[in-house]
Amino acid sequence: MEDFVYYNNLFDVYSNLLTDKEKEAFRDYYQEDLSLSEIADSKSISRSAVQKMVKTVIEKLSYYEEKLHLYKEHEVLRKLLLVDNIEEIKNKIKDIVE
Repeated sequence: MEDFVYYNNLFDVYSNLLTDKEKEAFRDYYQEDLSLSEIADSKSISRSAVQKMVKTVIEKLSYYEEKLHLYKEHEVLRKLLLVDNIEEIKNKIKDIVE
């Protein structure tokens, strides 16, 4: 379940870097909860082609995050909104920008 939420969050950040077909496959599988077979039938392609595309999207999302760290930084900033100590906030921001 954690992976499900994590990949949906990565998709929110990096979806503009994916092709339309990749976005559609991800949405169908992860957000619409369609099976690989259901997606394959609706697109008239093989189940293995859908499985490969979903796997490729996950690999791309993971690669983008590994290189760009946008989601990680977003999460750090989100948590900082809950901190009351200004010095702690400053130190964590320094960590991000350095």
